Amino acid sequence: MGRSGLICVFLLAVCCCSRRAAGVPGEAEQPEPELVEVEVGHTALLKCGLSHAQGNLSHVDWFSVHKEKRTLIFRVRQGQGQSEPGEYHNRLSLQDKGTALALTGITPHDDRIFTCQGRRRTQEHRIRLRVYKAPEEPSIQVNTLGISVNSEEPVEVATCVGRNGYPVPQVTWYKNGQSLKEEKNRVHIQSSQTEESSGLFTLRSVLQAQVSKEDKDAQFYCELSYRLPSGNHMKESKEVTVPVFCEYRPFTVGLGPASFYLPGTEAILGLRTVPFAYTDPAERVWLEVEPEGMLKEGDRVEIRCLADGNPQPHFSIIKQNLNTREMEEERTDDNGVLVLDPAQKEHSGRYECQGLDLETTTSLQSDQQELVVNYVSDVRVSPAAPESQEGSSLTLNCEAESNQDLQFQWLREKTGKLLAKGQMLQLHKLKREEGGGYRCLASVPSVPGLNRSQLVNVAVFGPPWMALREKKMWVKENSVLNLSCEASGHPRPSIVWSVHGAASEQDQEPQSVLSVLNVLVTPELLETGAECVASNSLGRNTTIIFLELDSNRTTNLSTSTVSPPARANGTSTEKKLTEPESKGVVIVAVTVCVLVLALLGAVLYFFYKKGKLPCGRSGKQEITLPPSRKSEFVVEVKSDKLPEEMGLLQGSNGDKRAPGDQGEKYIDLRH
Repeated sequence: MGRSGLICVFLLAVCCCSRRAAGVPGEAEQPEPELVEVEVGHTALLKCGLSHAQGNLSHVDWFSVHKEKRTLIFRVRQGQGQSEPGEYHNRLSLQDKGTALALTGITPHDDRIFTCQGRRRTQEHRIRLRVYKAPEEPSIQVNTLGISVNSEEPVEVATCVGRNGYPVPQVTWYKNGQSLKEEKNRVHIQSSQTEESSGLFTLRSVLQAQVSKEDKDAQFYCELSYRLPSGNHMKESKEVTVPVFCEYRPFTVGLGPASFYLPGTEAILGLRTVPFAYTDPAERVWLEVEPEGMLKEGDRVEIRCLADGNPQPHFSIIKQNLNTREMEEERTDDNGVLVLDPAQKEHSGRYECQGLDLETTTSLQSDQQELVVNYVSDVRVSPAAPESQEGSSLTLNCEAESNQDLQFQWLREKTGKLLAKGQMLQLHKLKREEGGGYRCLASVPSVPGLNRSQLVNVAVFGPPWMALREKKMWVKENSVLNLSCEASGHPRPSIVWSVHGAASEQDQEPQSVLSVLNVLVTPELLETGAECVASNSLGRNTTIIFLELDSNRTTNLSTSTVSPPARANGTSTEKKLTEPESKGVVIVAVTVCVLVLALLGAVLYFFYKKGKLPCGRSGKQEITLPPSRKSEFVVEVKSDKLPEEMGLLQGSNGDKRAPGDQGEKYIDLRH
């Protein structure tokens, strides 16, 4: 380039820079619009980014821009909004004191730019609304006709369909967990999309590939990748297997001795075309066990034979007899699968597959495979029925069998609390409440979920022990009532009731019993109550149930009385608690007290009226009583009033109170 060319380039650059610096109208770059993301069916909040100065938001016009066409959709005048007729009518409303516009019922058609414009046209804010919709779970359909391994071009393997997504999701194909890419003459992926009337897209992707006989067990699936406002997401289809076979090639059979013919003369010469299948004899047979990993008793185990040929040979599964060391055939299902459900330790041993090719009569044999079913069995606790006196000690031992190392734990059956680890559990200074169930748990740490347990009940000798000594129940007369009584002890106690009724017993624990008595509430039962008596060879104990009519209940009385539990070694000589006072007695006592006070007040008022009760200022006054009154009464009357505030209790003689007199009056009533 010559000197004149360089000068021209320099002048052109200076001109462009000067035009931009001068701010040529229409050539200023617009800022990127604000991005708002929302899902289909939700509400989008479009915030106007104009200055919030007084008056800037009192006059605003909202536009939608679609295919470079601006359409007025909403007006704001003096803080009041009005929607324009069209596709957004009745879907827009003002929010946040007029600073934002809410668009409800978002659809894919709303994926566009929106602008808000102030009174001056230079005041404009643009918003880019992005709409998203997750596609449905992808469906996959395999080529059920199968694929020939001799095909020289990619053949359809499967079709993946993802419906109702927006925007169009991305599809990825996988074989055995590895993603597939386009590969000339090997892998071809053809995708297309259809736009529904709702604006959503349906994606259809077809995978075409060349396969080999190793692909007969290959797992194919598709994955849809899409975006939502919350981020990137994906959905996978189920895995499918495509049938793989050898190619069928036609050959021609003549009806006569002719061996040669011209192409296209089959009909003339009376020839016909017959399909012929080229077989692929199996070369290897192997054994497959599901599930993989360490097996345990109770698992469902499936053993099947596989081969690399087509068609598959006839299989049989054999197992070595542990006693005779001979290989014996196992019974399989219709599909040739040996199912062990549930698996047991006897199923452990050596297994192998035998395959017989029916066309070539070739016999194939797999390598032997050791199957191990881990087990825990014969959990035993000694002594099997432990008994002990209260206050003594007891030792429990636990044993079990397993092909793995065992771990032992002792648990309290009632609470599930861990008491000890190891085969031995020692109980010192046994108490009555320590009787009951104890569980030995034998587990294999190396095989999760493999454990067995054994429950043993410890019996502590003692007389019956009652949960409650006495209790009160509120009842209604002539109603049917269930009375319950619980007792425990060793030997196991028996329960009898002091009243007649239908009684039933339920065993709570080996040394505990619950008795339920069904009775009719009668006046006699209300008067006597009910007594539950539990007894065994070591003693007896009782629970008394008091019955009160529900109509007599008062708010200031307790509804029930619960005594402390009976002593563990309580016997028939044990004293009962004092029976609680009746409410009637309390009411009578209160009434008597009120009558006594009223009588005393009447007597004092009588003497006062007769003038025989002077209330002067002197500290004490004597009152002469009738001869019939032999008793002496001294009544002290105190006042909280100060002397200068007292204007009462002045004597008839008008004596004034001494300065030290605090208003105390003593009335001496003598004979």
